Amino acid sequence: MAKLDTNKMDLKEKVVSINPVSKTVKGGRTRSFSALVVVGDGNQHVGAGLGKAKEVADAIRKGVEDAKKNIIEVPMVETTIPHQITGHFGAGKVLLKPATKGTGVIAGGPVRAVLELAGVRDVTTKSLGSANAINMVHATMEGLRGLKRAEEVARLRGKSVEEL
Repeated sequence: MAKLDTNKMDLKEKVVSINPVSKTVKGGRTRSFSALVVVGDGNQHVGAGLGKAKEVADAIRKGVEDAKKNIIEVPMVETTIPHQITGHFGAGKVLLKPATKGTGVIAGGPVRAVLELAGVRDVTTKSLGSANAINMVHATMEGLRGLKRAEEVARLRGKSVEEL
């Protein structure tokens, strides 16, 4: 798959979670922050990234840079996804189901952020595993990465779309 040029895209970013982390050293505790950020253009492109730094702003900036490196293209049928799929990442499992026009995005916080920035308008989701935001975002990304259009499947099987 060709690398997507993020400079030409009009990317929006959404901070999903900011997690304070502390490490105990001889002199006391050193605090730092990890930021989970999702970027997308609202038109079938979305990416997620994790940034860690001593300051929140730096962590967010690093998260955005990481997310831009991990942008994927999401196959869509009108305003929804082509088929049902379950994304897995660690203990996180997210079920993504296509929905009829006008349903809206029925999803929890972290999953909603990914789907909205991907440009999906109608979808139903259910978190089946861990409620950890990082795992849920990555599981959603895995699910979206596994989606295939009917034309793709037909080509792989050597059949026409009508035969499927």
